[in-house]
Amino acid sequence: MSFSEHLARQQQLIDRELDRLVPAESVPPEMLHRAMRYSLFAGGKRIRPVLCLEAAYAVCEGVPGVETAACSLEFIHTYSLIHDDLPALDNDDYRRGKLTSHKVFGEAMAILTGDALLTLAFETLSKMDGVPDDRKTRAIAELATAAGTVGGMIGGQVADLEGEGKPPNAQLLESIHRAKTGALLRASVRMGAIYAGADARQLEAISRFGEHIGLAFQIVDDILDVEESSEALGKTAGKDAQQHKITFPAVYGLEESHRMAERERQCAHQAVGIFGARAHRLRELADLIVQRKS
Repeated sequence: MSFSEHLARQQQLIDRELDRLVPAESVPPEMLHRAMRYSLFAGGKRIRPVLCLEAAYAVCEGVPGVETAACSLEFIHTYSLIHDDLPALDNDDYRRGKLTSHKVFGEAMAILTGDALLTLAFETLSKMDGVPDDRKTRAIAELATAAGTVGGMIGGQVADLEGEGKPPNAQLLESIHRAKTGALLRASVRMGAIYAGADARQLEAISRFGEHIGLAFQIVDDILDVEESSEALGKTAGKDAQQHKITFPAVYGLEESHRMAERERQCAHQAVGIFGARAHRLRELADLIVQRKS
């Protein structure tokens, strides 16, 4: 099976599980559940949950129920996008080629939609069946830390806001993006490995892989904001420069940024060498992250 076929199958698996976990639009409060589903099923690539599935497979073939844990990552990711797009933050009208949540449902409902998805992520993890309690607890702690303030997504978002207009420098840039983007990507593979019962050596290798792809993902995001059109991205291109954000092209230039992304891809491949052929889908995901155009 080709990688594109395999990825499509994994995305379909995640979409079915998301549909099962999220209340139907007919369940009160109807508008909230409609808004949750609107953003969740707006065409995301499901990179984070698929990374979780593939990391679990690299550790142990046939881990039942890991797709449920993987969906918690998509809940957190989607909530962060909804809140990022709000007028008080990035003030974006489009996401994935569709109107953003606050443009369709209003700002108050968009805020509550993000809150609901954040809450649902931890409810989902807490109710997982068929996984030892210690692994469940570690998975919950992993996601909470990655989404939190100290070295996590929210902390990175704050640093990004506070960095607007400041002279770009490499140290601040890396600290922002290892937290804002990298933490959740790293948690994606770590949660899959933890769920599958990884030992210390395996978890360390998976963690290094996650760090490399996390950095590569943000480098490429910054490059695409410069090189691609709004139509190709499904969101407003050029916003980083307009808002005077600290980005990899602003610090290193486009040519060096491309080289950096490629180095991170190669390091990601090397990090999962201990898993042999079982990690080939992880390597293909690293390639996708660096070679994507949106």
